[in-house]
Amino acid sequence: MTAHFSPACDLSSHSSFNSSSNPLSIYVGRFAPSPSGLLHFGSLVAALGSALQARRHHGAWRLRIEDVDIARIVPGAAAAILATLENFGFEWDGEVMWQSQRIDAYMAALETLKAGNHVFPCACTRRELEEMPGATLARDGSLRYPGTCRAGLPPGRKARAWRVRAEGQIDFVDAIQGQQTEDLARDAGDYVILRADGLFAYQLAVVVDDAAQGVTHVVRGADLLGSTARQIQLQRLLGLPEPAYAHLPVATNAAAEKLSKQTRARAIDTLSPARALVAALDFLGQTPLPELSQASPADVWAWALAHWRLDRVPRRMHRVAPVIET
Repeated sequence: MTAHFSPACDLSSHSSFNSSSNPLSIYVGRFAPSPSGLLHFGSLVAALGSALQARRHHGAWRLRIEDVDIARIVPGAAAAILATLENFGFEWDGEVMWQSQRIDAYMAALETLKAGNHVFPCACTRRELEEMPGATLARDGSLRYPGTCRAGLPPGRKARAWRVRAEGQIDFVDAIQGQQTEDLARDAGDYVILRADGLFAYQLAVVVDDAAQGVTHVVRGADLLGSTARQIQLQRLLGLPEPAYAHLPVATNAAAEKLSKQTRARAIDTLSPARALVAALDFLGQTPLPELSQASPADVWAWALAHWRLDRVPRRMHRVAPVIET
């Protein structure tokens, strides 16, 4: 679908997100849901923030379905996601990208990393890692790899997965969360990009796909902030462009749990699109007019496009999601 929005440009104060500093630059954003369930309020927040930021820069907004993890796919979820986005007034540029159709691209990236000696085969099982004395967690909550197979597979063991050598320090400025610094070896550890089940991991797929879609700016939930340094490392190892990043507050329930299928988050397809959009705008600090809840989705979009400011988004990692009436 092709978007028709062309609002007056009113950019935030974040220089890395100000495409007007280079009149020849093109802003390309994206939304990349996983078809592991229906869209919930947290999904709407990420979609709306990324779309509005792209449109306010007169940029493109791409859509990608991250269906590479076939074990997590819910039948019919992808079609439902597309239908919900359309019903809520979202319009994307170009064809939808499907990760399940891009295995060859991920394999080519893996071969490039092998050629540069940036990856190594690993024989460790998850249970072995969990049972190792002194096991620690990485910044994103995953088990930090202790380096068992880094210098070669133990005798008699076969490779189960491929890991990237996590080396060096990554520094970047997030347009919402501020300055970020991560020592990859200490804070992340060597990480998997080809899993034991033969599937490519999120970290590699997202980097390869963002480059293929020409993404220049990534606006997404702060639950992925801990993955960003690893993705930047992969971009550098593969010689790919580095997008600018902005991580929105994550929507949680009253127990401070991220909204998800596992926490039984309510699907938004049963809600009034206008009310849900207004609630998402308010969640993102945009103070929409209360009467917009009774307006059409088109009117809500018109107001949002005229008033969107990234610097109004709360500089928080998470916020409790509102209760939205049907």
